[in-house]
This record gives sequence, structure tokens and C-alpha cells, in this order.
Amino acid sequence: MMHLDGLIYLIKERRQQMQVSQEMLSDISGVALRTVKQFESGKGNPTLKTLMKLTEALGLEITLQVKKIF
Repeated sequence: MMHLDGLIYLIKERRQQMQVSQEMLSDISGVALRTVKQFESGKGNPTLKTLMKLTEALGLEITLQVKKIF
């Protein structure tokens, strides 16, 4: 299970690997620049919809799965 800190790291790392600025990511994803900056600084609380826009723009995908109870 990945926690928010891990998700922030993964998205920021991917953005940097692709040489995409925060401004470019904002434009590509349709997510406000302020939201991108807050998310990457760990101050934001993004919705799943926002996370999906960011990950889609970076060629990533979010997968949900049912937890094993046993």
C-alpha cells in the first residue's frame, strides 16, 4: 500500500524525469498550478480525480484493488 508521501514522491520524480515543469504539468493535466505546487510540497489534499489527471498526464495509472482480509 502506498501512502500519500510515496505518491507525492513518485509523481514528482516522474515529472522531473520527463523534464516537465510544474507549469507544464498544470497545462497538460488541467490541474491548477497552485494545486500542483501544494500537492508536491505535501500541503494539499488532492481528490482522486485530481490525482488521476496528474498521473494520466505523466503516463502513470492509479489502480485500486480489494484488500485481502485474511
